[in-house]
Amino acid sequence: MILRVRNAVLDAFAALSPVDCAGCGSADRSLCVNCSRELQAAVTPRTLADGSTVFTALRYEGVTRQALLALKESGRTDVAKPLGAALAAALARVATPGVEVVPIPTSRLAWRRRGYDPVVLLGRKAGYPLARVLAQRRVTTSQKTLGADDRAGNLHDSMRARVSLVGRRFVLIDDVLTTGATFTEAMRAIRAAGGEVVGGAALAFTPRLFGRRENAEAIASDFVRQRGYGGEKAQE
Repeated sequence: MILRVRNAVLDAFAALSPVDCAGCGSADRSLCVNCSRELQAAVTPRTLADGSTVFTALRYEGVTRQALLALKESGRTDVAKPLGAALAAALARVATPGVEVVPIPTSRLAWRRRGYDPVVLLGRKAGYPLARVLAQRRVTTSQKTLGADDRAGNLHDSMRARVSLVGRRFVLIDDVLTTGATFTEAMRAIRAAGGEVVGGAALAFTPRLFGRRENAEAIASDFVRQRGYGGEKAQE
């Protein structure tokens, strides 16, 4: 009965404002039932090269990738709520009381192009107040075509804290964890300002993060950690 009522409401909205599913393109749903199921979080800890832990909710592929690209590149802010719910599951593993949630800042160019910050939007939809204490110090090259080492070099010293962070504790959030270079730089900036970083949370991780030889040690560490965090099934 509840499902029928929900579908009837969605049909009414679709008639007033036609939209296609951001995951598969089917008509009349912002996110269809099948694609919504694909966004159920399977939270797993990922270990960065410096030993920091970032919890991820989804794999960056399939429906997750399509929905996130729709949010970031096509202005589909209507999918921020279900994506934010997945991020909330990852955040719940590390955002303990007294810890502030910090979105990794987007570039000024990206903000002007979109008119909003996707990570900030996801954090808000996850239900957490955000401490926007980080800013970009300089312009960086696009990360998309760079390898792990080049990503780290491109981002080094590219962020700064807006104020002193002495005595404050933080967890960082981002949309996608790829090599960990962005998280590592954001953590460095917080620590340089006197803050403490307890970890990070990302909506999704890209599986190729675990296909690089230089991350073999991190993979082994992550495998051990997964067996120690509630018996959750590994996503690899």
